Amino acid sequence: MQQLLIILGILLLVLGLLWPWLSQLPLGRLPGDIHIEREHFSFYFPLMTGLLISIVLSLILWWTRK
Repeated sequence: MQQLLIILGILLLVLGLLWPWLSQLPLGRLPGDIHIEREHFSFYFPLMTGLLISIVLSLILWWTRK
């Protein structure tokens, strides 16, 4: 458990340092993300972004467990 918390802390630190570059990635604006705007109403559902992040995290976890 301690090792997991240390790794998560280091990962958050690295992501925080890389945030200026990561925010320029098109995540959240991919084709397949649902965005509906109407008068007094806005709905956003990042379907493809969620799928892409899920696939990447699944591959990383699968790779680290092998």
